[in-house]
Amino acid sequence: MGPEPAGDQRTGPAVVALGGGHGLAASLAAWRRVTSDVTAVVTVADDGGSSGRLRRELGVLPPGDLRMALAALCEDDEWGRTWSQVVQHRFAGPGDLAGHSVGNLLIVALWELASDDPVQGLDWVGRLLKATGRVLPMSTVPLEIEATVEEIDGSRGIVRGQVAVATTQGRIVEVALSPTQPPACPEAVAAIDAADWVVLGPGSWFTSVIPHLLVPELADALTRTTARRMVIVNLEPQPGETSGFTPESYLEVLRRQAPELTLDVVLADAGSVPDLAALQTAAAALGAMVVLADVRSESGLPRHDPKTLAAALEAVVSAPTPPSRPAG
Repeated sequence: MGPEPAGDQRTGPAVVALGGGHGLAASLAAWRRVTSDVTAVVTVADDGGSSGRLRRELGVLPPGDLRMALAALCEDDEWGRTWSQVVQHRFAGPGDLAGHSVGNLLIVALWELASDDPVQGLDWVGRLLKATGRVLPMSTVPLEIEATVEEIDGSRGIVRGQVAVATTQGRIVEVALSPTQPPACPEAVAAIDAADWVVLGPGSWFTSVIPHLLVPELADALTRTTARRMVIVNLEPQPGETSGFTPESYLEVLRRQAPELTLDVVLADAGSVPDLAALQTAAAALGAMVVLADVRSESGLPRHDPKTLAAALEAVVSAPTPPSRPAG
């Protein structure tokens, strides 16, 4: 028997947030202010940096995005702030540890002690951090992202690997996973089935968000769940991966990659939507209504502010009558 998932005092709606990297971390930092019943379902396709090294050397799931999710779910008290800094700490210097983060090594160590059970290992780390909610991998095997990319001259080719896809200079037409039928984490499927809300974004669209829709069991769960479905739109295009994107572009890609998926709410930053009518049209095509709020960080960076994003999410999920899908 493993540990009970962290944050077992459940209050608020059951929320499942899917993604990876900094985008998912921003979402989780907001959601933990809204509910203690939050589950992160995290992409496992990273092949760069410390995660890539551990993946290649030990054959494990890349732990970096999982670590970031756990750190984001730490509370704003002395324990939470301290452990968040510890797991995010990255070793410097010229030695073999250079570039590795403490959290990545801790997660992999617990996986080995838990007989390679990734869920049990992550639950143990969550308990140590006293993290709100739970962090799960989207698949039980490491994945590789493959993108069909259109170059400036109109030719098309295949780019493989998360780092290469995220930095491609060509236009990404579509993405796929290798293996093509990866097994979903059973606990992630169960969480989606039991959720009140499931949330996609913000984050690197082709490498952190869309991959969840390419795991058949996850895609089926997202389609059949009785939960309400939300997309949080990115604040700005990401150089390379989504260069030239408008807010509605994210929804158009979502519809193209998952034509059976419908949404209830599209949440966007009020100051980052130059053409509200275009965004509303794209949202309506997915069955959703648009909610605007001021959620951009005042730092000047294209980051969501956890507190203002939390307030916007609270307003959506606690409305007496939740936003309904528009007719048609």
